[in-house]
Amino acid sequence: MNAHGPVHRVAIVGTGTIGASWATHYLARGFEVTATDPAPAAEEALRAYVAEAWDAAAALGAEPGTSPDRLRFTTDMREAVADADFVQENAPERPELKVRLFADIDDATPPDAIIASSSSGITMSVIQAECRNPQRTLIGHPFNPPHIIPLVEVVGGTKTAPETVRDAMSFYTAIGKKPIHLKKELPGHVANRLQAALYREVVHLIDQGVLDVADSDDAVSWGPGLRWGVMGPNLLWHLGGGEGGIQHFMETLMPGMAGMWHELGDPELTPELKEKIVGGVLEEADGHSVGELAARRDALLLSLLAVRGSGPRDDTTGRPA
Repeated sequence: MNAHGPVHRVAIVGTGTIGASWATHYLARGFEVTATDPAPAAEEALRAYVAEAWDAAAALGAEPGTSPDRLRFTTDMREAVADADFVQENAPERPELKVRLFADIDDATPPDAIIASSSSGITMSVIQAECRNPQRTLIGHPFNPPHIIPLVEVVGGTKTAPETVRDAMSFYTAIGKKPIHLKKELPGHVANRLQAALYREVVHLIDQGVLDVADSDDAVSWGPGLRWGVMGPNLLWHLGGGEGGIQHFMETLMPGMAGMWHELGDPELTPELKEKIVGGVLEEADGHSVGELAARRDALLLSLLAVRGSGPRDDTTGRPA
């Protein structure tokens, strides 16, 4: 396959919330960005999003001289990707649409470019089915909003070349992201499956009347959620094992936790249960709009990221100590 060259120009295909956030991040990191979307008024919505999100993206590490003014927009997809070194696709989650769109992007993009999809659930083996050069395609799934949350899940399809995964991992790392490489494809990738597993139990506890909506949110965000913001569950259990570490945890505490797995709930999402959750969330929101809550979330996330960035680091892994 062709070697992937340095990235100077990025094409954003699809400028909804995820695409617009990606565009903001790439612009702040100093790339020439060309975006495309066929929806009416897409350019106006994109430029408004970038303007509002710019300060947050810049706070996380903007390159000198970068500006939202470097954003180009066209409704012609082939024109947008014609000179791209890296394509980030963000179209709606419909398999037939992604398959057709990726074949068209592959046909119009320079042969040494990488083509990444932000798909949150469709595997690359499905999406690349009709590409003539599937070896350069892969999943690069971000978490919302991509201009703030570092995680990117990288996974190739059955026809993706290992060099494409390697180069995409290096690229995402170089632009301030935290990529993880999934060694196998599976629907929903990984992080969304972890969220789904936790939320199934949250819904079960609400359904059983153990917790109301607000208390279930507090149980996560003021308890384990705070710890998960600085360390993952495996390393935390190492601390949970005391002086004996993870070995002691596995021998003494893990059997009880594993036994609990059989008692976790499998709730039926009835209309009544959905109405109960919706009512509880609206009560918890206390009249604040989605935009106001998102602004509060983003401000706290920026503060947390600043603390993590300035904290002590492990000498061998570079990870927070």
